[in-house]
Amino acid sequence: MLTHRLALGTALATAVLIVFGGLVTNTGAALAVPDWPDTFGHNLFLYPWSGMVGGIFYEHGHRLLGATVGLLTLALAAALWRRGATLRMLGLVAVLTVVAQGVLGGLRVVLQREDIALIHGPLAQGFLALVVTLAYLTSPAARTPMRVRADGGLRRSTLVAVAVTYAQIVLGALVTHAGWLWLHVGGAVAVFAVVPVVTARARRTGDAVARPLARALLGLLGLQLALGIGAYLARFSPIWIPGEQATILALPVVHRLVGGLLLAAAVVLAVRLNAGSRVFERADRGSGGLGGHLGAPDLIQRASYSALPRPEQPATAERESRV
Repeated sequence: MLTHRLALGTALATAVLIVFGGLVTNTGAALAVPDWPDTFGHNLFLYPWSGMVGGIFYEHGHRLLGATVGLLTLALAAALWRRGATLRMLGLVAVLTVVAQGVLGGLRVVLQREDIALIHGPLAQGFLALVVTLAYLTSPAARTPMRVRADGGLRRSTLVAVAVTYAQIVLGALVTHAGWLWLHVGGAVAVFAVVPVVTARARRTGDAVARPLARALLGLLGLQLALGIGAYLARFSPIWIPGEQATILALPVVHRLVGGLLLAAAVVLAVRLNAGSRVFERADRGSGGLGGHLGAPDLIQRASYSALPRPEQPATAERESRV
């Protein structure tokens, strides 16, 4: 349970980090601190709080949050080390990803290259999805049996939903840093063509985890549409927006965060419904399941089990022999 709480804490810290990253981008504060890994010659953790004003507050705060997420990720990976081969591997992937994120953020400052942000932003969303997935895999919900195995078409559809959602996040980064709007609009059409169908089919499975997760995914999709329209109007139209500058700043930042949550929900749904696939079975053979207790027999209750004849009780057999 401690590992699960650590994963939840890492996911929450990552969500806050994404918000600060959006604030850095949308306030133009990416280069407010010109050096890295130091901050105006100070050690990252020793820079005086009195100096955190204006863009420095956003940029240096972003760095502090990034360091916090990095430390939490190391602790999470250590906690996952004895939880089976699959979770051990995912923990290592999380560490490598968070290190790569830190290096990319530093290179963005040192090299002053805008194109690095096109990798840095989407990778942050992918990291959030990974940590949320770890929070699911270490939770009691992951041990809740499925009544029936999802059919192959649905399992493949969840993977397509993950792919189009992440592609849309990449296209969103192109809007932010290059102004490529209509590709992002086309990506939204693809997402709305795939994700609602997947959520409808997932709800029909009746699974105790997949059903509410599909509803949450659909709700996030509706919220994301509203935020996307608002962000478009705030940036590309002369229409007056209530709240003016505060709203104009908040809309794309929240839009970015909800995009990450959408991806995370899609990934967890795919993991849940693909739990009986071959890749999970191979991972479970040597480790007793995901985390040592999430093997395929625990995740899937085959309907054929109920059709198996029950062994005759000895007492019953003895009474019948006497008759």
